[in-house]
Amino acid sequence: MHNYTFCPQCGQSTLEWDNNKKWNCNSCGFVLYHNVAGAVAVVVECDGHILLTKRNCNPAKGKLDLPGGFVDPKESAEETCARELWEELKWTIDTDKLEFITSLPNVYQYKEIAYNTLDLFFRYTIEERPKFLLEKSEIAAVVWLTKENLTLEDLAFESQKKFFKRFKE
Repeated sequence: MHNYTFCPQCGQSTLEWDNNKKWNCNSCGFVLYHNVAGAVAVVVECDGHILLTKRNCNPAKGKLDLPGGFVDPKESAEETCARELWEELKWTIDTDKLEFITSLPNVYQYKEIAYNTLDLFFRYTIEERPKFLLEKSEIAAVVWLTKENLTLEDLAFESQKKFFKRFKE
């Protein structure tokens, strides 16, 4: 965040990051907030197993992840769950069956920017495992694990590690 120095309003090199959530221009008074981004994670459960995906891109390429992603403008968290499951797995879900579990803060480091997120965790329970068509640019594989067989260090993001630590207890 500290790499940005030129104000988008006046063009002066007086833009300063407050090390928390906003940039201020000392020349013209411009303020730009770097607000928290909403993101979802879907805990798909089937027969005592949890669906995880193996990331095929950075950040955390090769690590395990819950299906999900960032909330788009004018989209509900439930709509995001459905869209992300479709984009990543070509799988259609019934959003009425999503159950909100909890929320946790996270930092999503993408290239030079640390995005502060609020990760919303949802449960989706199914009776049988569907066939998936993976979006290979994002997902390398699908893995079904019991919570006992899940190793926290294999997970991509801190919020998911915290979630599963609580979930396993």
